[in-house]
Amino acid sequence: MSASFAIDDAVPDAGVEQRIYDTVFDSVMGQRLLPGTKLPEAPLCELFGVTRSVVRKVLQRLAHDHIVELRPNKGAVVATPTPEETRQVFEARRGLEAAIVRLAARHAQPADIRELRERMQREHEAMHGFDQPAWSRLASSFHLRLAQLARNPILERYLTELLSRCSLIVALYEAPGNASCEHQEHEALVEAIARGDGDGAATLMVRHLEALERNIELRQHGAQPSLGRMLGLHA
Repeated sequence: MSASFAIDDAVPDAGVEQRIYDTVFDSVMGQRLLPGTKLPEAPLCELFGVTRSVVRKVLQRLAHDHIVELRPNKGAVVATPTPEETRQVFEARRGLEAAIVRLAARHAQPADIRELRERMQREHEAMHGFDQPAWSRLASSFHLRLAQLARNPILERYLTELLSRCSLIVALYEAPGNASCEHQEHEALVEAIARGDGDGAATLMVRHLEALERNIELRQHGAQPSLGRMLGLHA
């Protein structure tokens, strides 16, 4: 009986832990949660209505995924990639995403191409509506969608980690006003995949990521809002 209660009690905690993890992860991907931001346990407990043990488990998961750094006697902070890590992340992305789009060109079905073109329309609307947060989310989700179309969960998992780290890099170093991804370059990738041109798509992806890396300036920009605001929990 006691074992049954232990299992039942663990389920709600697991759901809450995932919600906190997803909130932090999405805030990083949306470039609201800035590198170097402190993630003190007490405010997180208050924001999510949970105990310290729940928060600590989530922070350990985020540290394992290189989104958070756990510093002895200083607590958790959002990871701050170094210039060398920046170079390594883009180098890894070029190799990984070239392989991904080759597979996507092989496996994508007509319905997938239609869905990608609908994404391009949403990107276009966000770009012309000057909705930078929406634009950033759509740009990241476009790359993840291509990974899903590659039909290789291992490549998708690796890209998810790299994208979270790249979002930190862009938030830390990219100059204000630069687009994290160019819409026209995404459109060209979709058309290459639609033609089944894997090699062409791979070449376009490498050029696309090289252009993104060139936009990075190895210095920090901007001031830091409140933790709740960066997590999207406060208006």
